[in-house]
Amino acid sequence: MNLLQVFVRDFVPSGLARLMKNDPDGQSVKTFLLQTPRLQGWGTAIDEFTPVRAEPVDSALWWIVLLRSYIEGTGDRTFKENLEVQKALKLIFHRFLSVSFDTFPTLLCADGCCMIDSRMVRIHGYPIEIQALFYFALRCAWGLLEQELHAKELLEQIDKRLTDLRFHIQNYYWLDVAQLNNIYRYKTKEYSSTAAGKFNVVPDSIPAWVFDFMPLRGGWFLVGNCIAILSSLATPEQATAIMDLIEEHWEVLIGEIPLKIAYPALEGHEWRVITGSDPKNTAWSYHNGGSWPTLLWLFTAACIKASRLEMAKRAIEQVEQRMSKDNWPEYYDGKVGRYVGMEARKLVPRTVAGYLVTKLMMENPATLHVVSLQN
Repeated sequence: MNLLQVFVRDFVPSGLARLMKNDPDGQSVKTFLLQTPRLQGWGTAIDEFTPVRAEPVDSALWWIVLLRSYIEGTGDRTFKENLEVQKALKLIFHRFLSVSFDTFPTLLCADGCCMIDSRMVRIHGYPIEIQALFYFALRCAWGLLEQELHAKELLEQIDKRLTDLRFHIQNYYWLDVAQLNNIYRYKTKEYSSTAAGKFNVVPDSIPAWVFDFMPLRGGWFLVGNCIAILSSLATPEQATAIMDLIEEHWEVLIGEIPLKIAYPALEGHEWRVITGSDPKNTAWSYHNGGSWPTLLWLFTAACIKASRLEMAKRAIEQVEQRMSKDNWPEYYDGKVGRYVGMEARKLVPRTVAGYLVTKLMMENPATLHVVSLQN
């Protein structure tokens, strides 16, 4: 796509497609996994100065997930012993587990460190997308890091973080009717150990539309919940509730082209203030409520794991009516994803690869193990 950067997450569906069928020995994926860490030493200068940049928080995590997928897909378990691989793994985990001002078990996602327009997808702060991916990568560590003396302390840190993160996400990120009602009745300015609202959430901060949107069956939907299902961060009951909610609101969350990257879109005053009236992120376009067909593989994998194959089939049938005719665009615009994105590129590899991975998993659900962790 003539970009200067390597987008690791965008390569993931292409790598999975090769692992599942086209490249059974995984050589191209192996090359990518080795070459990506080697590129980290390359810098970029602006007016002869090296800028201070927000590091992409998700790239290293997707690299770890893809590494585990490569080993599971090819059976090449000796690859994890590669010195470059072990060095990269340790550097990543030491960095992500380092002590900082941030004391929660969740991983801070500073503005600008994930996607190009991070606020547009509400992916700054502590979004579920990053936390679920962080959890996934931490779980992968136990099968990837060499069990040597020098790694013992690191593995102990990982185990502690996994326990804390799982408790935090399952208890404080989950939102259903019961939890929504609890928050609605929170008292403000409570700071004691007996406070119901431990994070001092103000009930008035809940958007009015959420109360009508939340069905009696089902829990909160975000793209990150699909990752939470695959990593087993979501409990089986939560996975079922997530699928129930998507099914309840199919027309807006899936629409004509799956899958909404964020819902609802920012509009009016909120759009102007948060985005600075960003013209490429108008309501229901691009990162602001646009539909991204590459996400179909994540949704399908979550459906298979949650035993909701009929939902995956329904989404695939909708995609097959449009994608080829539209020349495999990057994203779609509109409340239901009816129109090819205003600035969407055509023949996008990750769009095609997402569809291929989807079809391969549906043809052979056993391939799910390449992208999924058991409880």
